[in-house]
Amino acid sequence: MTNSLQRPWLACLVAGVVLGASTAAMATSDRAFVPMGTADAVGIIDLDRHQVISTVTDTINTHGSALTPDGEQLILGSLSPHEPGSKIARPEGVTEDEHAAHHGDGGTASQEGASTGLLYVADTATSRIIRTLEVPGPVHHVLVTQDGQHVVSTHPTGGGISVVSLESGQVIASLATGPNPNYLVQHAEGGSILVSNAGNGTISEVDPQHWFVRRNMRVGGSPEHMVLSEDGERLYVNDDSGGRTLAVDLATGSVAEEYEIGAAPHGIDLSPDGQRLYATSQGDNRLVRISLEDGTGHSAELSPAPYHLAVAPTDGRVLVTSRAEPLLWIVDPDSLEVLQTVELGGIGHQISLQASRSR
Repeated sequence: MTNSLQRPWLACLVAGVVLGASTAAMATSDRAFVPMGTADAVGIIDLDRHQVISTVTDTINTHGSALTPDGEQLILGSLSPHEPGSKIARPEGVTEDEHAAHHGDGGTASQEGASTGLLYVADTATSRIIRTLEVPGPVHHVLVTQDGQHVVSTHPTGGGISVVSLESGQVIASLATGPNPNYLVQHAEGGSILVSNAGNGTISEVDPQHWFVRRNMRVGGSPEHMVLSEDGERLYVNDDSGGRTLAVDLATGSVAEEYEIGAAPHGIDLSPDGQRLYATSQGDNRLVRISLEDGTGHSAELSPAPYHLAVAPTDGRVLVTSRAEPLLWIVDPDSLEVLQTVELGGIGHQISLQASRSR
């Protein structure tokens, strides 16, 4: 779907549904934030009402998303390059003085030479961009550290990650991890950040205090999306080229288990109790559930091309986007039957979830 076709959808939504949605209503339901790539917007979905209730606009090709621990800000990463020296657009509703304060010297890129990348900071109460930050290259996925102080981004064309201080808005570190860095996770209580490097089959462990790579773990294949067990002892990694999920024992850095998923596995997450693993197979049009207690699997057809995946924290419903169509499925975690299909304005990427404050 091209931008010219998506713009009328955005205009209609902003004019209708968005203006009717109140902040109070959004705070009392689980919400999903879904970047929609070249639709240049982020859909905000009320998971009780099963509908898009608002959008974040003024973004360019956002793929990565992550919430701050307080849920007040959403960080978005643009996969499109930003040319050095070009002015960053001022978001609607932000004054020139506010914009200059966030970017300095008129909001132009500070690096010379290679293209840079952009991070957007959105206010989750108003769905508006409040800051735009520059990073050294296009951004695939993002993570906000558990202390809420830093944003870490993967740069697939740069072979590493960058670290931005949310207080200053400045890049404080850039680390080489490996070719085609893809995804990142961190334990809920802080600690090491893990980065998958799809280009050489490794997982990098990064120290978040001093920002250096502690070790590289060789797992093989093309590791991409990951999820960490609640106790922080196992890392579950989708191997895109091998059609499997790898369970990595972090104490030893070795692969302890392998689970067959299907062609081109992508999205992955755990049930709220940590006993079930869910993963998508884009190539086989399947949603797969693995019981981690005994390794048994169950799958259901989900078509076309199930893509990113996230599990709702309150009731375990499985959210899956399609790589081929602008939609999101809400799936029953037990039967794997589709409960609801939500139409999006573009292809959905890294899903961020916010639990209701009233539950």
